Amino acid sequence: MNEILNTPKLADGHPVSIYFQEKEIINNLLKELSATDSKAEFQKYTNIFNQLQTIEKRFARKENQLFPFLEKKGWNGPSQGMWSFHDNLREQFRLLHKNIEAKEFDKINTNTPFLVDGILRLMKTEDNVLFPNALDLLTESDWISMRKGEEEIGWMLPETPAAFPSQEYIHPSEDFTKREMTFSLDNTSHFDEGYMTVEQVNLMFKTMPLDLTFVDENDKVIFYNRGEERVFPRSAGIIGREVKFCHPPKSVGTVLKILEEFKKGTKNESSFWINFKERLIYIRYFAVRDANKNYKGVIELSQDITDIKKIEGEKRLLDWE
Repeated sequence: MNEILNTPKLADGHPVSIYFQEKEIINNLLKELSATDSKAEFQKYTNIFNQLQTIEKRFARKENQLFPFLEKKGWNGPSQGMWSFHDNLREQFRLLHKNIEAKEFDKINTNTPFLVDGILRLMKTEDNVLFPNALDLLTESDWISMRKGEEEIGWMLPETPAAFPSQEYIHPSEDFTKREMTFSLDNTSHFDEGYMTVEQVNLMFKTMPLDLTFVDENDKVIFYNRGEERVFPRSAGIIGREVKFCHPPKSVGTVLKILEEFKKGTKNESSFWINFKERLIYIRYFAVRDANKNYKGVIELSQDITDIKKIEGEKRLLDWE
């Protein structure tokens, strides 16, 4: 029996990994079939033959899943050559099936080695040519899509193979999978990490439990979020207004000092906390800079942290009821 050489390290549920798992089953069945006396152990031989015939699932997956993906990459050889190989083996299976039904033991003994040898040569071609080239040509996305299609065809394995990609938890910071967008991108804007419509952005800012104001590099207010319960009231009239006119006279000097240091690049953040209407308010300013560290404005965040400051210990369970 030919062995798998230089088998790449693949996830258990990867389509090629499943082909390798099936190969172990096939090799064992071929050994058993060759060692079984078709006449003296007729029922055993028949059972092994029937199990081996489930190799049709393997052929069907290759023809309907793997080969089409390879064709898209410009490699048509498997579809043409290997498919014919499959058909030859199918014909050998049909011939042996007739021999078994007729209990033609001499013909069974004659035809069994041809079937065994044909399957072994096929798997050797898979290992040396088909799978190595497929792994080079196809992307992770291709294999994931292929695996989905294989679900309808099935496998020779006694149990459903592991999920692919793995369903194990992957921390968001370590997830670099490039996924196809399952939602419409119509009317969306492409941000650094995702897509959102104007409505979604507005709803997000409206829902955030803090006040946010954005001042551009010219010291003009160009945005604020309209939350349900803002700490400090705002109105549309401040859009386009100089930020120094949006603060009480007693705090304007501090605001201008912050802007000056942000523009010079000497500071990037400034924080304050005040008591306002019997609530503790946390106010923070952040310098906004582009990839070249050029000053592009400032974000002002204000948040009521009265209840947050009272938090102690831990809370890990939902207590809605």
